[in-house]
Amino acid sequence: MNEDARLTAWVRGRVQGVGFRWFTRANALEIGDLVGFALNLDDGRVQVVAEGPRDKCHRLLEWLRDGDTPGKVAGVTEIWDVPRGGYDGFAIR
Repeated sequence: MNEDARLTAWVRGRVQGVGFRWFTRANALEIGDLVGFALNLDDGRVQVVAEGPRDKCHRLLEWLRDGDTPGKVAGVTEIWDVPRGGYDGFAIR
């Protein structure tokens, strides 16, 4: 059984000004069945919220941690929750 989940991840490192949000959105769309957003935070991190099948959220998280991302990821902190809904696609904010 692969229930839907909500992943919220905070990515730290050199992840702003390098196209990180754009590539995150592209990767989420390539994985498929994910909705949510990527957002630059004032402290230099990028927040990623993704909702969809748990295995696909895990794939996105793996990419955030170990994938061929732009910039340099120093670390990722994540929390899991139940989906809240209200997203139309995967946005860059």
